[in-house]
Formats: sequence, structure tokens, C-alpha cells
Amino acid sequence: MNQMVERIGRTGFAALSSLIWALPMAAWAGSADLSPIDKTPYPWIALSIGLVMLVVWLFLLSRLRSIPVSPRERRLDVGQMSRSEKVWILATAAFGTGLIAWLNAAATVDWAPLGTAVGSGQLGPILFAMALAVFLVAMVGGIWLSWRKAAVAFRERITRQ
Repeated sequence: MNQMVERIGRTGFAALSSLIWALPMAAWAGSADLSPIDKTPYPWIALSIGLVMLVVWLFLLSRLRSIPVSPRERRLDVGQMSRSEKVWILATAAFGTGLIAWLNAAATVDWAPLGTAVGSGQLGPILFAMALAVFLVAMVGGIWLSWRKAAVAFRERITRQ
């Protein structure tokens, strides 16, 4: 843990280690709506694992303050970021969240009725499918652009030091 915190900083460690509870919670959220159909206990197992790992993560965060880190520039350390970096990283996170929402919907929704309606040439479903495609392209493009802008802001911060 000490080596990882030294390498990626406290903020990076907190973000990366949050996956230990976020992934089981995402599995629970993605399967909870399907469980009433097939009556399986799997969503509740994923929820239980996610809640236990949330407690573990909170414990890790409580110990994070006591780990010494050397004073050097780190890419994802919020305390060191310029205002521009913070804005672009926030934009990257927002677009990333939008992409995850789109992927979650794509994975859990029955798309057969939309495909049938688009295939029959109905205008409303065609426009809806186009809006979904535009949203996907906007999220991926937003992630790409905002990450590039954040990288430029990081390089500017490094050269100013």
C-alpha cells in the first residue's frame, strides 16, 4: 500500500482502490433488475460483497493520511492540480460517467423492440436510435478531448515548476 501511494499519490490511490467496492456494486445494480425474472440470489451476493468491500475501502482511506509521500509532482493529485486541470479532469469524469451509463443501458435493456421498429421505418424509433448513437459519440469524444486538455494543463503545470 505504501509503495502504491508513493507512486500514484493519495488521490490516485483513493480513486483506484475504489474499484474494490464499485465493481461489485455495479454488478449488483446491473443484475438486480434481472433477478425477479429468474429468481436468483446472485444480486444479493454481489451487494453483500460490495458493502463489505466498501467498509474495507473506508478503512483504507482512514489509514491513507498516515502514509508519508515524497514531495513531487503527480498527475492525479488534486492538491497539486491547477484550476484548468481540475476542470478538465472533472469533464473527463463527467463524460466517463455518461459513457458508463450508456453501456449499462446497452447491457440491461432489451433492444429487440427498437430494432424491429427501426427496421419497419418508423420515424420516432429511428430518431431515438440516432440520438443514442450521437450520445455515444459525444461521450467518447468528450473523454478524448477533455483528457487531452487535462494532459496539456498537466504539462503546463510541470513546466512552470
